[in-house]
Amino acid sequence: MSALSDSRCPVLDPTARAAHADAAVLRAMGPATPVELPGGVRAWSVTRHSVIQKLTSDPRVSRDPRHWPGLADVPEGWPLAVSALMQNFLNAYGEEHRRLRRRMAPSFSPRRVEAMRPQIQATADRLVEALHSLPPGRSADIRRALSLPLTMTVICDLFGVPEALREKLGASIDALMDTTASPEQGQARMAELYARLVELLEHKRAHPGADFTSDLLTPPTESEAPLTDKELLDHLFLMLAAGYETAVNLITSAVHALLSRPEHLVQLRLTTVSWDDVIEETLRHNGPIMHHPMRYAIEDIDLGEGVLIRGGEPVIIAFAAAGRDPEIHPDSPDTFDPTRSGKEHLAFGHGPHFCLGAHLARAETHIALTTLFARLPHLTLAHPDQPPAPVPSLSLNGPAQLHVVPHPGAPGTDG
Repeated sequence: MSALSDSRCPVLDPTARAAHADAAVLRAMGPATPVELPGGVRAWSVTRHSVIQKLTSDPRVSRDPRHWPGLADVPEGWPLAVSALMQNFLNAYGEEHRRLRRRMAPSFSPRRVEAMRPQIQATADRLVEALHSLPPGRSADIRRALSLPLTMTVICDLFGVPEALREKLGASIDALMDTTASPEQGQARMAELYARLVELLEHKRAHPGADFTSDLLTPPTESEAPLTDKELLDHLFLMLAAGYETAVNLITSAVHALLSRPEHLVQLRLTTVSWDDVIEETLRHNGPIMHHPMRYAIEDIDLGEGVLIRGGEPVIIAFAAAGRDPEIHPDSPDTFDPTRSGKEHLAFGHGPHFCLGAHLARAETHIALTTLFARLPHLTLAHPDQPPAPVPSLSLNGPAQLHVVPHPGAPGTDG
């Protein structure tokens, strides 16, 4: 009998209220631990840095749900379906994955990102200036005022999303990442997302341009078949969601970490630590993606310590947990400390599925942080004694809101 059928299986909290604490418990239980996901789906949870590296680079592990015999039992409206079951290059296997990834990669190359820096900076300047214009004592949610509009603007410009569709599309993506949704909500939200993406495709077919959506509509070579409409929609969701959700959480978490420990702002001004130190430590300490579903063993995989993942069994990887693994970071792994010499993490994944948007996320975060703290040197938390609630998602990891006061001087009010 497989360990996944054990009735004592821990249940992953879909609200993610204590994601790192829960991951620490699972890490101590073994190299992989059976857990129950929303919808009653069972999977192996992997939280250790070394095991994540092993499995994400092992050709015996696939992201293609065709390798999952239990797929037929997944309930309609499953809240993790949006990540696990879509027909895009992330969920392809072997040569199909490599071929599709090669097609997507040029849009996120370091050269392309560097060319985007003036645009990113101009957007950051505009958003931070709006924060600067707030009266003394007035607060604002940094996620809504800076992190989200900055990254959404950048990714929508890259994909040629018309202005009228941007807010609706972003709201649809955010709603689908909420793993507390009921099956009925999940189905309704998925239908709404596809309606927005169809609207985008129709717009780009009628108004092609120098953007990534237009590129997707045209096969790179005459010998390569065009993507089906379903594949186009699923690729667009992946690239749009991954292109801004990661950076939104990274920027917001970094702001929270710095304002919670103001001594690090002093170190930044004295240049004893760098902004790159802050970004990499945020990625280690509070990576923007926690659990990333799903992967499937193609054959039996023995992880040792009595743990055998049988062929066809699903695996969920806790990438953000890897950065706090005491085996890699024995010195206060739960403490944010940009002065630490080693900041190893797997926040952007590992192996053939390493995040294409890593360079863009780092660039956006660097520009956002340097612009924010240069223009608002007295920025403080509006509620320093209240830890912000997390995004209600097993997949995403970061504050759902973060209220800050750009100009302290009077009691802040949530703005």
